[in-house]
Amino acid sequence: MHALMLALLFSANPAAAGDGHTHLTWYGHATFVVTTPKGTVLAFDPWFHNPKNPDPEVLAKIPKIDFALVSHGHFDHTGDAIPVGQKGAKLVAPFELGTDLVAAGYPKDQATMMTLANAGGTLDLTDEVKVTFVPAVHSSGFSNPSNPQGPPEYGGNPVGYVVQIAGGPTIYHTGDTDAFSDMKSRVGDRFKVDLMLACIGGHFTMDPEGAALAASWVHPKTIVPMHYGTFPVLTGTPDELAKALKARKLRTKLLVLEPGKEKSF
Repeated sequence: MHALMLALLFSANPAAAGDGHTHLTWYGHATFVVTTPKGTVLAFDPWFHNPKNPDPEVLAKIPKIDFALVSHGHFDHTGDAIPVGQKGAKLVAPFELGTDLVAAGYPKDQATMMTLANAGGTLDLTDEVKVTFVPAVHSSGFSNPSNPQGPPEYGGNPVGYVVQIAGGPTIYHTGDTDAFSDMKSRVGDRFKVDLMLACIGGHFTMDPEGAALAASWVHPKTIVPMHYGTFPVLTGTPDELAKALKARKLRTKLLVLEPGKEKSF
């Protein structure tokens, strides 16, 4: 009966089953779900219960998640990591953060040396999906949900991810970061980025002008703003990003996503 229910879910959701397209859905803040042409499902920085998500219970409605890609340890990027692990997702994360999440309840056999790495590492997640860990300029303290008032645990260095999808786009999720010149050599000179998922809120990360500067180094075809408006201090806006891209005379297209609405490529 369980297998039959799963089959019905996948037949009703062609994106989940794999329909030859890449599907991208932003669920607010830094949380994205990507479904590849063959049906592999990736969840970036899973915090589905963030204030920008119109359906915070959507995680229960997603039939499967194959991999959870977590950029750093802060609660607004790991908030639903353990529930995602309970759906069977293998954990892609910096090594120290992976051990922290396992200690907090992430299934141990889904967080192994096969998927935990550090900046510079490239992993073949499947025969279709390759991910490269790249640096980010931020911090990464992890607060164990079982002791939220305790001091943050060491979460290793923060990272961003460049995901190469065979038959689909190359996606750069910046994680939380400031703009820094190594983006040019580590990302822009090495990869042909189709989609750059870039934080723009400011205060804790780069603001719209910083994101435009980063785009001038990475040269993505399209930039998707994220990590803005969730909290009052995250004041950067897509309109400001549009002005900053124009001021730099960049050819990069701006794509503003609506939380919960899928975009196909």
